[in-house]
Amino acid sequence: MTSTSAPSAWTSQELDSIERAEELEIASVRRGGELGSRRTIWVVRVGDAIYVRSVNGPGSDWYRGTRARQEGRIQAGGVRKDVTIVDADDEVNAAVDTAYRTKYGHYAAYIVKAITSPEASSTTMRLEPR
Repeated sequence: MTSTSAPSAWTSQELDSIERAEELEIASVRRGGELGSRRTIWVVRVGDAIYVRSVNGPGSDWYRGTRARQEGRIQAGGVRKDVTIVDADDEVNAAVDTAYRTKYGHYAAYIVKAITSPEASSTTMRLEPR
């Protein structure tokens, strides 16, 4: 299932809090239903949607872990939610790149370049509350 825009089930307060958070913790739900290890990653907001990527591309352990059930739990900015992890359409990648550059531009250029690379962009996921 892919999509670029869907009605947001996030509240305005949740969106604002996650947007302001420097990092997000994510744990994917494993095949048996238990949570995997938490990973700390960068997170951006585009409109009323929350997006994450794997800076190391599709080979990353946590990213591969999201593929089994596409469910997880996140925590950022005081928000803790169970989420559905949806593969984003390519059309949203330019806006997500801009959001990463804007939010994390104060970091070393090579780090921001990695999160906006084609390899990382191929892993763009939208988080939807469930």
